[in-house]
Amino acid sequence: MKKHNFNPGPAILPASVLQEASQAVIDYQGKGLSILEISHRGSEFTAIIEEAVTLTKELLGLNDDYHVLFTTGGASTQFYMMAMNLLNAGELASYTDTGTWANKAIKEAKPFGEIKVVASSKDKNYNYIPKDWAPAAGSRFMHLTSNNTIFGTQIQEWPDLNIPIVCDMSSDIFSRPIPADKFGLIYAGAQKNLGPSGVTMVIIRKDMVRTDLTHYLPTMIDYKTYIAENSLYNTPPVFPIYVSMLTLRWVKSNDGLKGMQAINEKKANLLYNEIDSNPVFKGTVATEDRSLMNVCFVCEDATLEAEFEADAKKAGCVNFKGHRSVGGFRASLYNAMPLESVQVLVDTMHDFTKRKG
Repeated sequence: MKKHNFNPGPAILPASVLQEASQAVIDYQGKGLSILEISHRGSEFTAIIEEAVTLTKELLGLNDDYHVLFTTGGASTQFYMMAMNLLNAGELASYTDTGTWANKAIKEAKPFGEIKVVASSKDKNYNYIPKDWAPAAGSRFMHLTSNNTIFGTQIQEWPDLNIPIVCDMSSDIFSRPIPADKFGLIYAGAQKNLGPSGVTMVIIRKDMVRTDLTHYLPTMIDYKTYIAENSLYNTPPVFPIYVSMLTLRWVKSNDGLKGMQAINEKKANLLYNEIDSNPVFKGTVATEDRSLMNVCFVCEDATLEAEFEADAKKAGCVNFKGHRSVGGFRASLYNAMPLESVQVLVDTMHDFTKRKG
């Protein structure tokens, strides 16, 4: 039976990418070597990472004012690495607290500057995106989390600010077009829409690179190291970068970010329409802030949830149980999730309701 994998991460990858990557593990481009064995200093990998950078800039609409870097440690490392690179002691940065990961980013940044939380949705268990806030005066940047994987909220309109936006886009990068000129720095763990776990993308505008820091930065935590060495100061995660490059090719071949947005909206609308019209289920998020990537919902009668989950598993739907802080269910609809898989889940919901009714 086909599995319909709604895992929030690591997420599914396009079938064509998996096919090409699996062949490269055995023999990369007929060279008699696995992609896992080639030198990160050799021409083969140089071409891979340069293509990944070029595709990233093309897809996101970035000009030459931006560097594209590949690091490790996930977004969790960027929570402090970004703050260490952008703030001197005593300098101010503004944050919004819209979920678990935003809260962790705030905690990790506090040792390196003055962090001001200007808005929070914690009062309602993060089920909405705060509105009508402004950065604190004197802030060097405004930190946002674009999509909240656990709670199922997503920023739908980017604010107009007079300071750069720094954004954790781990769970929705490359899922829709963005106004690139508003961002001073974007970081994202690859394992949702870009590639396998093990590599992290950092996009930094050149004027955000500090040359006047008053504290010591270890070599591997300094963005300037990655900029100077094209992310090749030490051995990078070669295979995850290669798979990410293949995924970026796939995105481009599917009408780029406009194409991704169109299919992602179609998938999400299909599932949200079922949730809204089905008396057995209800959503957990303010309608205007619903995520296209992570659809969170519960049963009106919580005692039915185990039975519905069993039915869904019989239909091949797996890994969609909600986070413990929310409960219920969470269907992650990242770029590579086929519309057909969402339809299977919707059909299962519909059939479950008919049977129970």
